Order: sequence, then C-alpha cells, then structure tokens
Amino acid sequence: MIVIENIALFKGHADQYCPVGSVVMEGNLIRFAGPREARPELPPDATVVDGKGAFVMPGMVESHAHLSYTNNGPLELDKSPVEEVMIKTINNARIMLGSGFTAAIGFGSVHRVDAFLKAGIDRGDIIGPRLLAGGRDIGSTGSNADLHPDYAQLKIDGLGMITDGPWEVRKAVRTLSKNGVDVVKVMVDGELLSGGGGIKPGVLGFTDEELEVLVSEAHHRGMRVASHARSAAAVKQAVKSGIDFIGHANYIDDEALELLIENKDKIFVGPAVAWEMTFVEHYRQFGFEEGGPEHEGYAAELEATKDSVKRMREAGIRVLIGGDYGLNITPHGSYAKELEYFTRDFGFSPAEALQAATKHGGEAFMPGGNLGTLEPGRLADMVIVNGNPLDDITVLQNPDNIPVVIKDGQIYAGLLRSGSPYLLAAGDLSPLLGASA
Repeated sequence: MIVIENIALFKGHADQYCPVGSVVMEGNLIRFAGPREARPELPPDATVVDGKGAFVMPGMVESHAHLSYTNNGPLELDKSPVEEVMIKTINNARIMLGSGFTAAIGFGSVHRVDAFLKAGIDRGDIIGPRLLAGGRDIGSTGSNADLHPDYAQLKIDGLGMITDGPWEVRKAVRTLSKNGVDVVKVMVDGELLSGGGGIKPGVLGFTDEELEVLVSEAHHRGMRVASHARSAAAVKQAVKSGIDFIGHANYIDDEALELLIENKDKIFVGPAVAWEMTFVEHYRQFGFEEGGPEHEGYAAELEATKDSVKRMREAGIRVLIGGDYGLNITPHGSYAKELEYFTRDFGFSPAEALQAATKHGGEAFMPGGNLGTLEPGRLADMVIVNGNPLDDITVLQNPDNIPVVIKDGQIYAGLLRSGSPYLLAAGDLSPLLGASA
C-alpha cells in the first residue's frame, strides 16, 4: 500500500477539490482519495510519501490520438516507411504518457501500427498509455482519406482504405477487425485542406446505407466507431447511424444539437481544434497567404466551433479533450495545449477542462468502467503536478511541471528524457515533488 500525503487533490469531478488531501493506492487500485483527516488507518507496512503540496489528479485521456503520426505535414501522413513509423511511434507513446495522458483513444493509424503498439504496451515491452487501437481511415473515393490523384497511380496502403458501396465498406471493417483494431475511423465528410481534390466539409462521403453498414459491422465485431464530421449534415448522419465518437462537429444546427442531446448518454464529441488553431495563428510559415481560401476557411471554421462547443457544453454533451496531435504544426508532447483552448475559447473553467480530460475521457475510453476519477475501486492512474492547473491551466504544458505519472499503480518519472530510469519505487517519489512551477 502506498500513501501520498500533503497534496492538493482533484478527483476528476469539476466540483470536487480538496486543498489538503491524501490518496491511498494498493496494487493498481485506488483505496482512498479525499481530505487528510478522513483517511483511514494505515497498516504498519504502508509506504507513506510526503507530496510536499503537489497537485494530484487522475490521468488524462487523449481522446483523438494519432500515435503513429510522426510530425509530418497534414498531406504527408502516409509517406514514411512503416519501419520508421514504428520506431517513432514507440517514442511517441512514451512522450504521451510522460505528458500526463495515461490513456488514449486511437482516431486513426497508419498501417497496422496502433494494434501492434497496443499489444506491446499491454505486454510491458513498450512504455505508453492505455490504448484503444485505431486503424487505417475508411473513406470513399474522393474523400479526405483519398490523398493522391488518379494519374499518379500510387499504391500506398499506409493510411486510407478507399471503399465504395456497402460490401466494400463491410469488408474494410472486417479487415480492421482481423488486424486487431478497437476503433474504426470513418471520414463522414471532407476537409478544407485535402489532397487529390478531395471533398470539403459539408459534402457527405457515404450514403446512409453505407455508414449504417459500417457501424453495424463494427459493433457486431466488438469495435467502436470514430468519425471525422465537421458539418451539421455530417454530425446528423453520424449520430443517426450510431457512431460512438464524433470528431470536430465544427458546425452544428438546431437539429444536430437535438440529436446529440437525445443521445448524450452514449455519444462523445471531441472538437480536436489544435490543428486549425495553430494553422490560423501561423499560416504564413506553412506557405499560405493571408486571405487565401485555406486561411479564411479555417478562421471561419474556428469561429463556428467556438459557438458549437459552447452550445454543446451548455446542453450537457460530454465534450472531450484531444485532437490531431502528431502533425508538424501540432507535434507530439503538446497535447495539454488543448486544455488552454477549452478555457480560452470554449467557456470552460479550468476545473471543467480537467473534468473533460479525466472523468469524461475515462467514460469514453471505458464505458461503465473504473477510469478517469480518483475514487475507491478505480484504477490507479494519476498525474502529480508541481503547480496548480486550477489556477493556471498552462502549467500542464511544461514537462518540468509533471515529475511523476502513475499508470495502473506503476510509478514513472523522467519519461520525457531519453534513457532515464523511468519506473520508480514509491520511496523514490518524495525528492521529485514540491518544486515550484
């Protein structure tokens, strides 16, 4: 049994904060988390660690993860050889865990990397977060997954699975199941910036029949479905078909909002805005002109997203942290920037943003399970922070402020430094805690 005393405790609920608390874990489970004076009696052999006023919170969930993206440009995701991708992905997994994200929902993977990565993490061969493995994106001809023009006659199988018609869609889902995928990613509509003359947001890539077949086949095989859905039309088609995770939802109308409200107990939405935010702020360094269609389009999309997310939040829709990190403009390790966007642009308080990253992320990752909050019987996934994110949400963006991450009861330190002795014993904890942010 390990006890961490003298901590500021955030249990995962926005309205529950304990400025002087304790947490007790035994094996991979939480036995107590609450005020110091309410802590139960300890057995004589318990290891007690002085937290020195550090902030302790549940592990965060990256709900729109692309661990196999290797910081390439957005139109170059399938151009790295699989051997190079696998090496870099192992490094990305360590970085994600070291950044305080103890679980990740795969929202698309090149090749079959996510499935093999998950197996390696589960075996203990690789250090990384709990993972729901994504697979290659399913898209129709001309969709956002169809990156190359016909005249090139390329046969790159790294990213997109191009399918047309119910039986091609069904076969693609079966292939992903065969390859060990947990989450099927489907391109419901398009993207402003896409290769090969791809469709744009608002243009649906699949018929209702095709999408319903995809979802039913995935659910039949025990998989869940994540969607790229930017427009109100795409959101409505995704909800009606029974999709589990909606990515983006930049534009929603009243009908889309009502559908989300009707299904709010089983559906999750992640705006995943980091890519657009960074593009609009730094478009010139990526070779685009002010006032160009990409610049103006993404700027308008962001303004619409701010309104859409605020409406969903007010309606009680579970809106998740996470989004499209792993591109050259949103590199791995910068995941906590998303929490700043939630407080700066979407009207969330710091506590609500942390709740989205922990409690709601845990519910999305493990429905009906025991992830995302620090309560008796829950899994011991925790982040220890030097500094208080409730006062300044940006402290989570500085790796020096996250000295320790605990996943499944195992204590890790130095994950963002190559070659560190990452796995610690409880007695090694105290010297790392309490430094000023």
